[in-house]
Amino acid sequence: MADQQRLTPEMLGPRMGEYLVQKGLITDDDLHRALAYQQEQVSKGNLLVLGQILVDLKLIARADLDQAVTEQIIHLRSALQAANRTLERRVEERTAELQKALERVSELSQLKSNFIANISHELRTPLTHIKGYIELLVSESLGSITEEQRHALLVSQQSTGRLETLIEDLIMVSLASRGELSIKQENIDIRRLSNLAIKSSTSKAEERGVNLHAVIDEDVPAVRADAQKVVWVLSQLIDNGIKFTSSGGSVVVSVRREGENLVIVSVTDTGIGIPSNRLNDIFEPFHQLDGSTTRHYGGTGLGLSLVRQIIEAHGSMIEVQSTEGRGSTFKFPLLVAGDSQ
Repeated sequence: MADQQRLTPEMLGPRMGEYLVQKGLITDDDLHRALAYQQEQVSKGNLLVLGQILVDLKLIARADLDQAVTEQIIHLRSALQAANRTLERRVEERTAELQKALERVSELSQLKSNFIANISHELRTPLTHIKGYIELLVSESLGSITEEQRHALLVSQQSTGRLETLIEDLIMVSLASRGELSIKQENIDIRRLSNLAIKSSTSKAEERGVNLHAVIDEDVPAVRADAQKVVWVLSQLIDNGIKFTSSGGSVVVSVRREGENLVIVSVTDTGIGIPSNRLNDIFEPFHQLDGSTTRHYGGTGLGLSLVRQIIEAHGSMIEVQSTEGRGSTFKFPLLVAGDSQ
């Protein structure tokens, strides 16, 4: 470091030579002479700054040079302060713009949630009427019907059931997005609820030729959770597994104890799997991996978004492991109930 060139105030002033000429402290000839001498010294390996050369050649007095350097420093400082003020103003303006944009996004999100909630509630009333009249027709309370008519009504009844489920999901999405998703935690028998969810999806699995079964440890204790919502989560994960698994494949529900305080619940399928770079996308609301997935398999993309929000509302988290073309596993832990530890 001893041979490193010493920094001088003059090095802070750009184009010092031209500035000295403008100030009348040296002439153009003086400047050219000093620059030529500087080049000569550089070729010999000597590094000399222009100001020192001017002083050494007695082309300018040291006091005049120091005064010029001081003026340049003051000019630079003023320019730097002005630039900083301009930058600060632009940062403040940009911050204000971003804040307005964030508020607008929040407002739009709230409007979307309100719209979903309102339209869902509005759909409930006419759907209730439709369901009621279909039930009256099927039961022949309004007169006898033919077998063909009965078949048509049963198909309609199934469709209203699916529509009712979609409406309930939309309402749950709107509640979750507003932070109003209520969780009633109590001691529940997770083994019984798992079997209940499997039973409700058995016919769907049989229709698709998918083997649906459970692997549930005998020593699994009660857990703290919302029974209704846990059944919904399990049913959603099971139905998803069935939907994306080809005939001959399988969906397995596993419930096992891990340590003293946790019960691990998982649903594994042998379906199409998920690309590794898209694992996070599947939990976005109204999202499918691509348009072809929606067309081929159906669905709104609400299910897994709600699954994650329900699990997180329990203070837990859902984990997904998947290999494209070989299947997926969704699992989440639940806390063992206090009186069952």
